Formats: sequence, C-alpha cells, structure tokens
Amino acid sequence: MDPTLLLVLTIFVVLTAIAMIAQACALIGVLMVVKRLERKVDGLLPQAAKLVEVAKETISETKAHASEIGKRTIVMLDMGKDQLTKVESLVSDVTTRARVQAERAEMVLDDAMNRTQQTVHAVQRGVLSPIREVHGVLSGLRAGIAALGRANRPTVDHATSDEEMFI
Repeated sequence: MDPTLLLVLTIFVVLTAIAMIAQACALIGVLMVVKRLERKVDGLLPQAAKLVEVAKETISETKAHASEIGKRTIVMLDMGKDQLTKVESLVSDVTTRARVQAERAEMVLDDAMNRTQQTVHAVQRGVLSPIREVHGVLSGLRAGIAALGRANRPTVDHATSDEEMFI
C-alpha cells in the first residue's frame, strides 16, 4: 500500500481514538455531576414526599369543606327564596288592603261632602228662605206704617224728587 495512504489512515485512527477518549472523559464528568445531583435530590425526596402528603390531606379537607359549604349555600338560598316569596305575598296583601281602604276613605269623603251640601241646601231652603220672606213682610209693614204715619201728603218737591228717582 501506499505509504501516504497508510499515514493518512493512521492519522484518522489516532484522531478517532483521541475523540473517543475525550468523549469518555466528558461522559465521566457528566456522571459525576449526575451523582452529585442525585445526592442532593435524595436529600430533598423525603421532604417532597411529606409535602405531597400534606397537599393530599389539604385537598381532601378542602373538598369536604367545599361540599359542606355548597350544601349550606343551597339551603340558605332556598330559605331566602321562601322568605322572598312570603315578603312578596305580604307586600301584595298590604297593597291590596291599602287600595281598599283608600277607596273606602274616598267613598266616606264623597258621602260627607254630599251630606254637607244637602245640609247647606236644607239650611238655605228651610231657614234662610223663611227669614227672607219674614224680612220682606216686615219691610212691607214698615213701609206701610211709615206711609200711614205720614198723614200729610208729600210736598211737591218731595213728589218730584220721587218721580225723578223713579225715572
């Protein structure tokens, strides 16, 4: 074989051997780092297990409390709904009663006004009309007595003034 080719092949074999040795050294370094990391993780593993247990207990307690809170909330909402229905019924009843009482009050007021008007009309018809009639009769009597009391005939001046007033 050709000595150059043999030299090239030898160089390639040597380079490959160096690369493999370098790769082995790197793998040994990675192995040491992984071992240190494993020791650190092994120290944290019991703490992590405890933390996981505590988390599981907390979750189970939270589920129980959440379930109880949900049940109580449903009961409270149902009670609130019942109370709201009762209040609505009460308000409706009070509104109806107030409306009826207002209508009654209006009827009583209208009746009182009608009776007051009838009373005023009756007073005017029963009392004031006879008083006017008596007053008219008395005025006529007074005028008659005054005319009879003046036995004298009126003077011409007086008659003229009466006629002028008449006209």
